[in-house]
Order: sequence, then structure tokens, then C-alpha cells
Amino acid sequence: MRQVVAFGSDHVGFEMKGELIRRLKDRYEIMDTGPAAYDAIDDYPDYAGTAALAVASGKAWRGILICGSGVGVCIAANKVVGVRASVCHDTFSARQGVEHVDMNVLCMGARVIGIELAFELATAFLGAKFSGEAKHRRRLDKLLEIEKKSLAGK
Repeated sequence: MRQVVAFGSDHVGFEMKGELIRRLKDRYEIMDTGPAAYDAIDDYPDYAGTAALAVASGKAWRGILICGSGVGVCIAANKVVGVRASVCHDTFSARQGVEHVDMNVLCMGARVIGIELAFELATAFLGAKFSGEAKHRRRLDKLLEIEKKSLAGK
């Protein structure tokens, strides 16, 4: 069974999302959390939240989110417990984010980068694996502890 990648965007990232899905659909099972059609007044939290919840619940292996800058979808995704999302506009960060921090959601800005770089970032992100090295595991455990304390405080 192929790994499931959840995609979400807003109207600004809609075209880029569609093109990335077209390019990656032969390699991965795609879960498109929307929007299904262009809507100039849609809101990124709706689609970013749905994709992030799919990743956190295990329905999707990883997620890719796109808005104008990448920042809005990143903030929305990081509100979901179990999600480690980051804006990346270079392949080093997209790969290293997975290798060192076990990042599971990639966020990009359609007003910041073009489709070719977006595809390179998605490929680097999806091809990377968490190293599991002791220092990276220790740091990830500390991040998870912060998340746990935050939940206990609510």
C-alpha cells in the first residue's frame, strides 16, 4: 500500500496544490482536503486543519499545505496535537526537518516560490526519513514533553 499524503491549500495555493498532486499521484496515495474548486474568499484554516488532523490521526502519513506565504497554514497545522509543521522554501530545510525533528507537515508559500522549487521541496520532504539518532530522539522527546505540558495546562 502506498503512503497517504494529505494536501490542503487556500485560494492562493490552489493552483500549486493541484500541480503538485498531478506530479505526485503516481508515487503516493493522495488525500486532497480541499478546496475542491477555486474560491477567492476561502479560509486556509479550514483546509490546513483538516489535513493536519488527517496526519495526526494516522489517516495520512504526511501533509503538504500551501497558502500565500506558508505561514498561515503552518500556524493552523501546528495547533493540532501531534503535528510538526514548518514553512520551508529550501530543500535543505525540507529534508533536515524530517531527519532531525520528524517534521510531518510541509508548508509552502505560493507567492514566495514557483512550482519547480515546490516540487523539489515536496520530493525532498517526502523522501526523507527521521534519523532516530540519540540526539535527535532526545530533542524530539523534549518537544513532545512541551506539547504534553501544554495540553495538561488547558
